[in-house]
Amino acid sequence: MTPPMEPHRHTVPHTDAGLEERITGALVGAAVGDALGGPVEGYTPEQILERHGGRVHGIVGPWNGDDWRTARPIAPYHKGDGHVTDDTLMTHALVRVYERVRDHLDAYAIAEHLVPDMMTTPRWIPELEAEALPLQRVFLAEKWLVARLHYGHVDPREAGAGNIVNCGAAMYMAPVGLVNAADPRGAYAEALDIAGAHQSSYGREAAGVFAAAVAAACAPGATARSVVDTCVRLAKDGTRATIEAVCEVASRHADFESALKPLREAVAPFDTVGPDYRAPSLGARRPSRLHSIEELPIALGMLLVARGDYRHAVLGSVNYGRDCDSIATMAGALAGALGSDVPADWAKTVAEASRLDLHAPATALTEVALQIHERDVRSRRAHEAAFTTLAGTR
Repeated sequence: MTPPMEPHRHTVPHTDAGLEERITGALVGAAVGDALGGPVEGYTPEQILERHGGRVHGIVGPWNGDDWRTARPIAPYHKGDGHVTDDTLMTHALVRVYERVRDHLDAYAIAEHLVPDMMTTPRWIPELEAEALPLQRVFLAEKWLVARLHYGHVDPREAGAGNIVNCGAAMYMAPVGLVNAADPRGAYAEALDIAGAHQSSYGREAAGVFAAAVAAACAPGATARSVVDTCVRLAKDGTRATIEAVCEVASRHADFESALKPLREAVAPFDTVGPDYRAPSLGARRPSRLHSIEELPIALGMLLVARGDYRHAVLGSVNYGRDCDSIATMAGALAGALGSDVPADWAKTVAEASRLDLHAPATALTEVALQIHERDVRSRRAHEAAFTTLAGTR
């Protein structure tokens, strides 16, 4: 039986953390959250409680134990034991695109670099315990990228139209927020452009808002509340309404246990999937200006409940169930970007179990972010000089 959780004490994030520390916290935090959420994805809080004899408070094994290779609906994926999922695989792939381009990205960069990475370069896939193409692991909504961009030659800016509307683009947008650290509006615009190759409607909007949230979390002195406020200012339509509704409820709670049911009730009117996550409604994942993905608002809600504390935000996201690997990925990225410590024992176990260097992508992205910022400053100063000259001729 899993021992009961001890009463939680929030820790204050390190608001004086520098760029590299925040980028590392965000990317390592996202991967660890992903790995913790994977084995309980798709289940309800009540099912998780019964299966584990209490709440999940760390890395756990597969839901079906040693039968993970054949048990449906999970087989053939080894979810659990510290294995990351496609959320982390796609996040690291986007970091590699930044490494190659070494500049801001757009939808064309996804077509020219991310898609070939997915379909031509075998990598270690933790859940398959084998080397394989990332394309062979990702969900159908991500395979859409290859079908539309490589085989269909669709304009990358429009390729996301027609895909199922879900969190597929949002789940790997943390690098966009980190490259645009402390510039939420810039992160929002860049992520919307990138996500046009993958998603439409509120799926694309969530990608932009999540990137903005990560950028906002990187700002000196940022808090969970300031991150949420930034999201509300930038978000549109159903995404904004959902964040407002969920975070209004979250503000009344200081512990995730009491927040689990109220947060689900708050997001339910905006969620198209319906009460049974594994049996979506007929209206599920269709474009709409009134709806939202579930994952981002809940991640923001858990961040608010936790007051920015990594451990509490991620464990709340994991025990929420449903698409909790993606929820915990987002909450982990945000708490890490705020400067809250990612538990070292969790990070070590996930790195070893997944056979991944979790720090290497952060080191690489920090270098790229600094280069991009230097170029942006030169460009901005040139524009300021040109505009001043123009304005002086009136």
